[in-house]
Amino acid sequence: MRTTLSLDKDVAAALEKVCRTRKASMKSVVNEALRQGLTRMADRRPVPRERFQTRVLPVGRSLLGNLDNVAEVLAVAEGERFK
Repeated sequence: MRTTLSLDKDVAAALEKVCRTRKASMKSVVNEALRQGLTRMADRRPVPRERFQTRVLPVGRSLLGNLDNVAEVLAVAEGERFK
């Protein structure tokens, strides 16, 4: 397959250096690099993250009673002028 690649300057310089060092063609070096890189990319599994846990702190019972009813809590906190 014939294709055109646009390489960043640093990648092109590294490619040319490897070609000179190995006395190999650009085609063979690019193919080898792509094979190795694509194999590593395909085999890469997601890194397991350390599980995060929040510490539970006892704060005692609520001084406002039931906190499920927001209107009731605001009425107690702000007085009856809330309504």
